[in-house]
Amino acid sequence: MSKDILPNLTRNLISGKDLSADEARTAALALADSAPDPDDKSKFLVALKQKGESPEEVRSFAATFRELAVDPGVDTYRESAIDVCGTGGDKSGSFNLSTATAMILAASGVPVFKHGNRSITSGCGSADLLERLGVPLLGAEGNHEKALEKLNFTFFFAPSFHPAFKEIMPVRQALGERGIRTIFNILGPLINPGRPSIQLLGVFSRDYVEPLAAALHNLGLRRGLVVHTSLNGDTGMDELACCGTCHVAGFGEFVGIREKWMPDALGLDVCSLDDVQGGDLERNMEILDEVLGLKAKKGLIDSICLNAGAALWCAGKADCVEDGIKQALDLLSSGAVANWLAECQAFYSQ
Repeated sequence: MSKDILPNLTRNLISGKDLSADEARTAALALADSAPDPDDKSKFLVALKQKGESPEEVRSFAATFRELAVDPGVDTYRESAIDVCGTGGDKSGSFNLSTATAMILAASGVPVFKHGNRSITSGCGSADLLERLGVPLLGAEGNHEKALEKLNFTFFFAPSFHPAFKEIMPVRQALGERGIRTIFNILGPLINPGRPSIQLLGVFSRDYVEPLAAALHNLGLRRGLVVHTSLNGDTGMDELACCGTCHVAGFGEFVGIREKWMPDALGLDVCSLDDVQGGDLERNMEILDEVLGLKAKKGLIDSICLNAGAALWCAGKADCVEDGIKQALDLLSSGAVANWLAECQAFYSQ
């Protein structure tokens, strides 16, 4: 690989030019290669961030890293499977809403390809919580197809499926220490190695809602939503929540959806950010027990059901979001989700 590739592309970015699909693919491969100078990688990522990532650049990066990912062998479930996750980075300190949402979906019979990592910007990541619950953090050697057959759920631990990230990690960490976000801060949820055809994706900034919806549409996903909840001022959450205004954009069969959802218009009470707060691993384990027993704060339960309701709608299990919310609450109140978790723990303890 030529040592001039990244510097040449960086100059184009600095001049304000978007990369073509081929150029973005070349850049992604260069970033995953050990040959280019780390300083060139850093300058490229900064220039891309300063220009602003176009939907086509994001799509091409995602497509490239999907190709480089390890195949978990779950093709038979792909068409009906969903992933529910956020980009992270919102610094809201919220509970693991997407993980609880995934449990509700699995309990309802929807195959869930959960893709995640340990905590990076929060007190407890999805991998931390699931590992504590007894779900092993396996690579492709895990029997993901059997787990889907028995549980409608499997977990793809991101570091085990994306060896290409090894070469860029030191550069990302150095930029992160300087407070600089890069395209990799939004890429994780777009490169689920199982490639589910349905997705509910939360983003840390309202500015990324429509661009990421366009990127997922161009990646060919069948149906889904990109969401963000705006709070007071410039802050927000990378998920749906009842403590703010939810911004929603659709892709695939939902392309053209551009909406603002207010909790009270969906039959839910407006809550405070405090109601959806999480904590460290131990505290989030306690909160999960409270949620399963319907003893958690109403705002948190409503916010989980809002995410699950939207996901059930995306998965074709609900006629609308409101119907999905009702189904989610019924699954929690009937004990179906608690029973599913017990079955999950028994499955992995064998």
